[in-house]
Amino acid sequence: MLNQLRFSAVILLPAFTIILSSCSQKQIHTGRPGTEDQTPATTAEQKEKTAAELNEREVAVIETELGTIVFGFYDKAAPQHTANFKKLAREGFYDGTTFHRVIPKFVIQGGSPGSKDDDRSNDGIGGPGYTIEAEFGVKHTRGAVAAARQGDDVNPEKRSNGSQFYICMRDIPHLDSAGYSVFGQVIEGMEVAEKIVSVDRDGNDNPLQRVEMKVTIEAR
Repeated sequence: MLNQLRFSAVILLPAFTIILSSCSQKQIHTGRPGTEDQTPATTAEQKEKTAAELNEREVAVIETELGTIVFGFYDKAAPQHTANFKKLAREGFYDGTTFHRVIPKFVIQGGSPGSKDDDRSNDGIGGPGYTIEAEFGVKHTRGAVAAARQGDDVNPEKRSNGSQFYICMRDIPHLDSAGYSVFGQVIEGMEVAEKIVSVDRDGNDNPLQRVEMKVTIEAR
């Protein structure tokens, strides 16, 4: 069962097996029959720019005891991930979950329903009961928000976990080629993310003191 699998993002550790994914959109260009198409072909650079348009009109607000993180969504590049995160946030799915994995100069990861209880052994386990099709197209830059997933050996399609996500603490280009889905970008609160990644942690990179979150969607 999916919710009995342990999910971690980005790197493979003995106790963790997750990663990330994202999406590209196909653009079709046509002209009228019998006439020369006057519209210039879309270049790879233009496609990348379009995919990377960040929507800051409706944002996610992550409240913690260490401060608040706000991120916008790449709803053109990753529409399924965007819609799913907003849906779960509005349902209160993330409230009471923790940032259960923090690695300095790498990522902070959260969104595991297993982290809601006091049993640290199941932190990083499970999701909402489904996965999301990979959506590639946005790079892993500092502040990027992306979806965790299982490793390629059991997940060759690179489908994302339905709820677990991570925030990049620096540019991580090797995750672009590895195939993880970026769906957001922090626009406020990277200093809070730095506080979170700096807390004392155990051998599994789980903070010794819980860093709980409450997540809401806010129109701006």
